[in-house]
Amino acid sequence: MRPDCGKIQSSMPENKLYYGDNLDVLRRYVKDDSIDIVYLDPPFNSRQDYNVLFAEKDGMQAAAQIMAFEDTWEWNQESSRTYEEMVEAGGPVAEVMIAFRTFLRGSDMMAYLAMMAPRLVELRRVLKESGAIYLHCDSTASHYLKILMDAVFGPQCFRNEVIWQRTSAHNDPMKYGRVHDSLLFYGRGEKITWNTQYEPIDEDYFKAHDFEEDEKGLFRKRDLTAPAHGGKSGQYEWKGKHPPVGRMWSYTEENMRQLETEGRIAYTKTGMPRLKIYEEKLKGVCYQDVWVRSELWLNSAAQERLGYPTQKPEALLERIIKSSSNEDDIVLDPFCGCGTAIAVAEKLKRRWIGIDITHLAINLIRKRLRDHFGEEVRKDYDIIGEPVSVTDAAELAKQDPFQFQSWALGLVGARIATSAKKGADKGIDGRLYFHDDKSGRSKQIILSVKAGENVNVAQVRDLRGVIEREKAEIGVLISMEPPSKPMTKEAAEAGFYKSPHVEGNFPRLQIFTIEQLLRGEQIAYPRLLDVTYKQAPRARGKAAQTMALPLDE
Repeated sequence: MRPDCGKIQSSMPENKLYYGDNLDVLRRYVKDDSIDIVYLDPPFNSRQDYNVLFAEKDGMQAAAQIMAFEDTWEWNQESSRTYEEMVEAGGPVAEVMIAFRTFLRGSDMMAYLAMMAPRLVELRRVLKESGAIYLHCDSTASHYLKILMDAVFGPQCFRNEVIWQRTSAHNDPMKYGRVHDSLLFYGRGEKITWNTQYEPIDEDYFKAHDFEEDEKGLFRKRDLTAPAHGGKSGQYEWKGKHPPVGRMWSYTEENMRQLETEGRIAYTKTGMPRLKIYEEKLKGVCYQDVWVRSELWLNSAAQERLGYPTQKPEALLERIIKSSSNEDDIVLDPFCGCGTAIAVAEKLKRRWIGIDITHLAINLIRKRLRDHFGEEVRKDYDIIGEPVSVTDAAELAKQDPFQFQSWALGLVGARIATSAKKGADKGIDGRLYFHDDKSGRSKQIILSVKAGENVNVAQVRDLRGVIEREKAEIGVLISMEPPSKPMTKEAAEAGFYKSPHVEGNFPRLQIFTIEQLLRGEQIAYPRLLDVTYKQAPRARGKAAQTMALPLDE
């Protein structure tokens, strides 16, 4: 279900994960001047892999994912209507949109910008005066987006275009390898939250500078003058010395005396004072607007990689969030995808709001948070827009069968398996993988989801056949309606799966209703290791306990 219609909430929620269109969620649920930092990585071009959470082993994309985005960037009645609404509102944004329309006509890029414009307007509305926004983009649309951001926030609010080198090399035919993305960094107001971050000091730094040592430890000396800014400030005499022409003392005379008392001034052979900076007080160079260090790359072997093609490294989000927010501030990601910004915000003790239009993403984020922070993290956030009753589930099934299917699979931790290729994976709606021995071979559970009525014993027999065909260990049927007696009898005749290392009998064919899953009932299978989704690195909490049916007496 999409979030219910309603007015903007009277008080800001703590941690929230919204399923739905971010424009709709922003307008209905997020109040003015309430967000400290926004990070967004808006996808462009649904024909590429930007919005695909997972591809099947044959390389095909999941049909539910494609359906969720196939019309998003096409110039059609909806994008044309959005464009007209922005133009009718007037102001700088309208003027820029008219210029874009003249140049881009009815292209996919124009549809993309028409989609982005009202969302950026809403993001400016929800930002605090001290807030900041980071828009992540590549060279495909960055030049258009910067003009649009200037129109929404004002050119005076532009802070940086940060160049992030995302990988070491790329082979692009007949052009230079494209290895960087851009971060368009804007503030809402003149004074924004800012915490200067520094490059870490390494051995090369110590080798490149002359260090001395006294009774307090290692130190290096720094100039005590700064460029003069006019007037007599900083132009006093200090122990017979004046600052060079065009410069001034960096400290007041009173502070110079304090530094002298603390033993923090050294003198050159000519008598010029120099400031002692001890090793423990040293800071590296503050970050510049080109980020090229390899720790910001997400290579193919990275432990945090979850299989999401546009996943960003946590180190990148840490730098952004630390720079432009403080503990207990609110982080908003309106295109939260696999949830990197959400996971980093949780780790850095920020509050957060994430929004995504697919249950695929919501399920992945939920799994990521549980893996990373333990089961207790589920108490720290709410999911808004998901069905919470059988009636809600029936409505979602009616409105959007693909999203219902994805949501139902998420209740048991499975991932959608329906391929974009029509007819592929017949009889299989989802898969759940696990390991229960040391062979390294993934074992699987096949899932079939039935949204409608008239579920019957023939469908159970079909699932038994699919289990045999796929050589799966377990099969699960999920339905809206309770199973009939012939259905439960057919399931019982499928027998049990016996794990080589986990005690218990696990029915080879299990049937669950949506009502049972909403109550928290789960598939019985040996849970030494669940590998359906790649597991996020663990931060705290206990591992999930093994669940199994009791052995027959």
